[in-house]
Amino acid sequence: MENNLKNLRFVPCYDGFLSGNKSASEIIDICKASGFYGIEGMAEYGIFNGSMAELTKIGEDFKKAGLSLDTFHLNWEHQELDDMSNLYECDRRRVVEKTKRWIEKAVACGSTIGIMHPCNRRRWNGLLCYDIAIEGEDLIYGQVQKSLQDLLKFCEQFNFKIAVENFVPYSGGMLGSRNEHMLRIYEDSKHPLLGFCLDTGHALMSFGKDVMSAYYAMEEHLIAFHLADNAGDRDSHILPGHGNFPWGDFFKALNKRGFTGNVCVETPPFDIGPNYSIEAWCKMFKELNELVEKSLEE
Repeated sequence: MENNLKNLRFVPCYDGFLSGNKSASEIIDICKASGFYGIEGMAEYGIFNGSMAELTKIGEDFKKAGLSLDTFHLNWEHQELDDMSNLYECDRRRVVEKTKRWIEKAVACGSTIGIMHPCNRRRWNGLLCYDIAIEGEDLIYGQVQKSLQDLLKFCEQFNFKIAVENFVPYSGGMLGSRNEHMLRIYEDSKHPLLGFCLDTGHALMSFGKDVMSAYYAMEEHLIAFHLADNAGDRDSHILPGHGNFPWGDFFKALNKRGFTGNVCVETPPFDIGPNYSIEAWCKMFKELNELVEKSLEE
């Protein structure tokens, strides 16, 4: 198969650098030494917690180094206060306003795409905490639509895109864990700045052997990727090729599409950490490219 992915631009997610608490200049040095094309930013962590002036400086430093900060994972850490599907209207509005501030920070860094969870509820002590069918589908989708309409209108001034990420199923019908969820989110909130982010690890947990159905359901509107592997039982965020995700099928589909943009690898190196060596980052980049080549040879 002809390799149309020769210009695929791998970038790691910023959380791969968290344990080492590295500065922007150290991350730039690692990217340049290992071959990565930049990083994906991450709200509320490390170097992105500075002032607007500091964030602008970070973006300029990456650009001068020939590196990208094109995608930025928007606020997600708090289960209720970062949930754009929140049923409490006052809380939902606070989420929207908080997200707007992070969009401004992402733009200051030079990012053009913000990754956003469709909801942020998670399993609590092993118990079901959220099921869209129980809560009421129309009610949940209505909250998401209100949030997205407000945020996308705000994004127009920056030409900043929002990529809604497919989510984990956990023990219930989590919003974003099924293909029909994602398609309805798009149809309810159609906008030229709206797209999808495919998280391969989340998709494997949701669909098992039918995992590629997530790719094909979202393909037309995919503008970002989070690549991670797992055994199918938990979101363990291990390096692609070390779990059960069908990378051959995935890269063949991506190759057929002719995708040439940034692809975020949302894992640290598959090596001894947590403060990973330059050699570990180099090995990670090499393994990713070998995985692409092997997939297209099969």
